[in-house]
Amino acid sequence: MEEESEKGLLECMRKLSTPPFLLKTYMLVEDSTTNDVVSWNDDGTTFVVLQPAEFARDLLPTLFNHCNFSSFLRQLSTYGFRKVATSKWEFCNERFRKGEKELLCEIRRKKSCVRKRQHTNIAPIQDSDEDQRSLVSAFSSNYAVLMDQNKRLKKENGVLQSELTTMKRKCRDLLDLVTKYSCAMEERVDEKPLSFRVRLEEAQREREINRGRK
Repeated sequence: MEEESEKGLLECMRKLSTPPFLLKTYMLVEDSTTNDVVSWNDDGTTFVVLQPAEFARDLLPTLFNHCNFSSFLRQLSTYGFRKVATSKWEFCNERFRKGEKELLCEIRRKKSCVRKRQHTNIAPIQDSDEDQRSLVSAFSSNYAVLMDQNKRLKKENGVLQSELTTMKRKCRDLLDLVTKYSCAMEERVDEKPLSFRVRLEEAQREREINRGRK
């Protein structure tokens, strides 16, 4: 009984010790809303970064404290992930599979010693010249898109600024017009009692003149 209890405790501790890097990476791959950037392959045994520039810029900062794709690759390598030998950024680890999150706790960091690599159809993750060129090309393309967007936004901002200036001028002119109209109305109201008093005085003088004639 005690032996089973100890085994259960060890199993629980093992699951709790899953490295945060693996959990975060699994969350990014598992999120179906970003499948156009990163997703599982058809059978869920590997994951593919379809758009490395967008992955680094938009997704990495949401869970990691950086947006460096090369740093992410090095982290994958330390946990035994390997890059499938294709032109895509496709990575695999036998314990990193779709729908089997419980296996993550079995993935451990590599020891510092370098083991002899076996000849297989899977290539280790490394910053080869081809990969670097591919990554630079992806980021260059993304940079060009961002520059175009920045120019467009600056142009739109200039148009909006011009429209805002025009609207301010119109509002100022309208306010001046309302102020002048209000002052004119006040003057007319003030003149009415005065005109009535003048007419009353003139009528009174005429009556006095008429009496004198009689």
